[in-house]
Amino acid sequence: MNALKQVIAIAKREQKRMLARGIYTFCMVLAPIVAFLFFTTLMGEGLPADLPAGIVDEDNTATTREVIRNLDSFQQTDIIEHYPDVASARKAMQKGKIYAFYYIPKGTTQLAISGKQPTVSFYTAASYLIPGSLEYRDMKMMSEYASGAVGRATLYAKGYTEDQAMAVLQPIKMEMHAVNNPSLNYSVYLCNTILPGIIMLLIMQVSIYSIYVELKEETSKEWLAMADNDIVKALIGKLLPQVTTWLLMGLFCLFLLYGVWKFPLNSGIWPMLLNMFLLINASLALGVFFCGLVPSLRWALSLATLWGVLSFPISGFSFPQMAFPEPLRGLSWLFPLRHYFLIYVDQALNGLPLYYSWLNIAIQIAFWGLPILVLQRLRKFLLEYHYTH
Repeated sequence: MNALKQVIAIAKREQKRMLARGIYTFCMVLAPIVAFLFFTTLMGEGLPADLPAGIVDEDNTATTREVIRNLDSFQQTDIIEHYPDVASARKAMQKGKIYAFYYIPKGTTQLAISGKQPTVSFYTAASYLIPGSLEYRDMKMMSEYASGAVGRATLYAKGYTEDQAMAVLQPIKMEMHAVNNPSLNYSVYLCNTILPGIIMLLIMQVSIYSIYVELKEETSKEWLAMADNDIVKALIGKLLPQVTTWLLMGLFCLFLLYGVWKFPLNSGIWPMLLNMFLLINASLALGVFFCGLVPSLRWALSLATLWGVLSFPISGFSFPQMAFPEPLRGLSWLFPLRHYFLIYVDQALNGLPLYYSWLNIAIQIAFWGLPILVLQRLRKFLLEYHYTH
């Protein structure tokens, strides 16, 4: 009971310190809320629409104008300019005025009518991944449609019926279905990993700051004395108010994702609540672990920031982990966000029973044990180390 009273007393002390410093309010409340609202509304429509594109039509016939009208009718592509030549269109793309342009050389229609094989080209700005990819898809599809239309007209002229012509043009009919994200909403795969990643990064930084600010203000001995110099009780008391605040922010994040924006949640909310709880505690454990590695606020924050920023690409939500080099595939297991992402895919997207995610859950829990490796070293820092700027 005495230990519980000590933990509660330290937690009350930490709560007063948090309320007295604006940096806690900013990092634990304001910054997450702004990030949540920014990213969830950034692509509120799902896919970006009306991306600017250009046309270089040197043929300028009724057929090519119809191709251009059809291309402009696509949701993602907006033809904003006709350029006289490729050099002008390329210059506009380099200036960022357009993300792609479609080039139809002179004589294209005549070559198509005569049964020869004309060539059209399209150029996309690969440095802008999403708009470049979307316009590439539209222009490639338009080229295939145009090719099919010319081929169909030729077959009709030879006396083929519509069924016979389609059998020649498309002998195998394909259907494509996007599993779990049929609307191809970019927010679904971006926000469900970026927002928890932001929470994880802020948790590590705030926990490190809260511990090492005790050294900076020379209050670390007073803090430990409240726990009879027991580093475990001291840490539990200090981190308890932070855990409570982060859990509330995690609940708000999940409410936005699944309550407001109605993102796929095929397993129900409880597995994702568990997932967020595991990530928050793993992030706190990493923060304490980094504190015990280096007796410096600057170095510990730098280490946590590096680890947090690397978590985004190595989690595999934007680039498949199976395509990583072998060493990076092994290294990805050391990042809590990677396991959060895998649990999210299994539960929210695929709706699998929870036991399918047992390994990732176990690894998240294993992160909680990291502070054990540095507890005595951290205690020594807090009692003996003198803070220097």
